[in-house]
Amino acid sequence: MAVDEANVALHRDAEGANNWTFTDEDEQNKAASKWQFNLQQVQLSRARVHVVDVASKLDMNAELDTLQEVNEAGYGVGFKASGSYNDADISGEGQAGDILSLQAGSDPFPLQGKVSVGETTIAIEGSVTRPQQLAALDVQLSLAGNSMADLYPLIGVTLPSTPPYSTEGRLIAVLEGDDDKWRYEDFSGMVGESDLSGTLEYQMREPRALLSGEVESKQLRFKDLGPLIGADTSDVKGKNEEDKVEPPPGQVLPVDPISTEAWGTMDADVRFKGLKIIRGENLPLDNIDAHVKLQDRVLSLTPLNFGFAGGTLGNTITLDGSGEALQADMKTAARHLKLKELFPGAESMDASFGELHGDATLKGQGNSIAELLGHANGEASALVSRGTVSHFLMEAAGLNVANMLLVKLFGDEQVVLNCVAANVEVRDGLTKIRLFKLETDDTTVDITGDINLGSEELNLDVYPENKTLRIFTLRSPLYAKGTFKDPDVGVQTGPLATRAGAAVALGVVATPFAALLPLLNTGTNEANHCEPVVGDADKKSAPAQGQTEPKPEDPRQNWPSMQPSP
Repeated sequence: MAVDEANVALHRDAEGANNWTFTDEDEQNKAASKWQFNLQQVQLSRARVHVVDVASKLDMNAELDTLQEVNEAGYGVGFKASGSYNDADISGEGQAGDILSLQAGSDPFPLQGKVSVGETTIAIEGSVTRPQQLAALDVQLSLAGNSMADLYPLIGVTLPSTPPYSTEGRLIAVLEGDDDKWRYEDFSGMVGESDLSGTLEYQMREPRALLSGEVESKQLRFKDLGPLIGADTSDVKGKNEEDKVEPPPGQVLPVDPISTEAWGTMDADVRFKGLKIIRGENLPLDNIDAHVKLQDRVLSLTPLNFGFAGGTLGNTITLDGSGEALQADMKTAARHLKLKELFPGAESMDASFGELHGDATLKGQGNSIAELLGHANGEASALVSRGTVSHFLMEAAGLNVANMLLVKLFGDEQVVLNCVAANVEVRDGLTKIRLFKLETDDTTVDITGDINLGSEELNLDVYPENKTLRIFTLRSPLYAKGTFKDPDVGVQTGPLATRAGAAVALGVVATPFAALLPLLNTGTNEANHCEPVVGDADKKSAPAQGQTEPKPEDPRQNWPSMQPSP
């Protein structure tokens, strides 16, 4: 049969009714015909098909022609197509199996083509089993575009704007029954300047689909990680950029809502490793190891580990999006972070640098970063071993309050720190300083007070005390008040200065020091500079019943600066 200049119009309305399904009510009552029709070959020449599917917003024109040359791959028909799908322009061309081969039940139907949908390009080559029902698929798939957000017309899922991307791999699908599986196997590609490779599997199941697999990157640009946390990293302005919420006047913490709507559409269990990270100078990351799980709207990263500033930053994070407010739980352990790598520009300083060790446990609830911190509960501890800081470093790091305090305490000069020990408690966003001590060769500094993460207000008192006779004038107590955006650092006067001396004379109970003891067991001698500050605290035990608690000794007597000088 030869068909020339055919025009076929296929239409399906929003309710699903179409013009290509025919029924005969009396068909069951008819006797089987003795005649058979044996069609052995079909030739098409300029056959045009116009498809309109209102439900999927498809309006496409295609032209089909029988290929004149015999093809070993089994291709019999060539096609060209153009139109629109989900309000995006589409165009494409390719070749498929012979039309009559569609009658052959389970035999693979060859398919090769390249289609552009908007700025997205899709290329496939392989086979489809029973194309009428799409029972199975086995093709090499190439996918490329300017942003993953452009995939919305194809998959109906809103994705964040990303840098340009491309990927290629083997797509295998088994689409029979209720547990359809799509497996993108041994794929490789690029997102921005980051390479990605691995295998991902998407399985349809009840009550939610599951995405699982392993992904690895040999060279990862930190900016390209934005989509993992819902941030737009494309150079093109995002569709929802005008909807971003600015912080209220006088506040700086982000108030953009954290959307968890998409968390309920599927579950996930994906492992990710990034071997080399390209980052800015102010973010000294080395590698990343993450296990991402999403189960019934609960997102967990256990672990989320980084190589950071020459050390390690270990995290376990759980975000529960099942309720009206997001519930967050985070534990962080920092070990061997090099001060020289934490501060940009420190390499140019002629000074020695120590290490930072810290632990933090925080829980919070809210629908933005500001709300989560404003309702946070937990505690944090940190030790900084012998190192050098300066006004230049504080300013470069963007630590405005620390910079102002440093200038008022020591002037604009490099300061060698023997030790910094800190322990804070957070209750409903109010951060109370249990202990904050800083020691140099001739000065100890105690900081007391609190920081309100909800109202973004500071209320700190700073008590410096000279330790040698080389300084003739005692340093005055300081204060740090105001807000995060507009801090005020000045000199205390009157009764506050008097109370400062009393606070220092009381010393500090053992409990805050004891919280710092695990940070000393870091496997190197770097933390030993803080051993005299923290080590003896563990030896202080509570008095036995009926005994009077002895008057606490001044813990500064064990500090290095208190030891006799030659």
